[in-house]
Amino acid sequence: MEIAVISGKGGTGKSSLVAAFASLSEKVVLADCDVDAANLYILFDPSHDEEEVFVSGQKAVIEEDICTSCGLCINYCRFDAIGEKDGRVKIFETACDGCGLCEKVCPLEAIEMVNEDKSRMYSGSFRHGKMVYGRLAPGEENSGKLVNMVRAKAKKIAGDCQLDILIDGPPGIGCAAISAITGVDKVLIVTEPSVSGLHDMKRTLEITDHFGLDTSVIINKYDLNECLSSEIEHYCRNRDISIAGKIPFNRLMVDAMINCKSVVEFVPEDELTQIIKESFQTIIG
Repeated sequence: MEIAVISGKGGTGKSSLVAAFASLSEKVVLADCDVDAANLYILFDPSHDEEEVFVSGQKAVIEEDICTSCGLCINYCRFDAIGEKDGRVKIFETACDGCGLCEKVCPLEAIEMVNEDKSRMYSGSFRHGKMVYGRLAPGEENSGKLVNMVRAKAKKIAGDCQLDILIDGPPGIGCAAISAITGVDKVLIVTEPSVSGLHDMKRTLEITDHFGLDTSVIINKYDLNECLSSEIEHYCRNRDISIAGKIPFNRLMVDAMINCKSVVEFVPEDELTQIIKESFQTIIG
């Protein structure tokens, strides 16, 4: 089974719940697909058995020994990524879109397109099974492709070891989120009782509806605004969407993270852990 946990916005507690679910699984392949801000490796400290380079795109580099600073590339660049500094033509790396036009128009072939290869994918073991995660380098793009790479590795490991896959997906409804949920068996949306939480949950449900995915919802920190929590429940009931659980706000979530543990590991006998266990059983059926 492959379960993806996503959220319409950041800050709903999605990763905290994924960590708890991973701790409740006897053995699992945990795939952290929130590649722009992967953080489960901090909590679980997996071994780095394998490291793979992810080429996110290309960027332009000027061969200064050849360049005569004619400025032709400046005129053609539509991203304002090329300019003059101290009498020399310079490429502003963070502005370069990697389109390659400057390389084409340079009369002296002084510009070369090189791979952006600072991003990485890691895989190894952690205390509840196997773990795969990606880290997209600052300024690099194509997060959706890196998510696909992480998922492909997780599927291979799961097939070899006969394990289920648990995906911590990125927030939002962009390319990376779509890459994280495509073809999974079940999707869990983690929301919170706020105006933005409700709005973004609705947008996320539009995506899962489009792909025909088996979707359920967890309301995290439900007791911070029980009126909005009721509104979320009402909306889901009208859409025939299962509420897998309602998790109360609890400082123990934060304390567990500070101690590099999931809340299930930190307070195994607490009522909060029992609520999370019941929610997890509802999700996996």
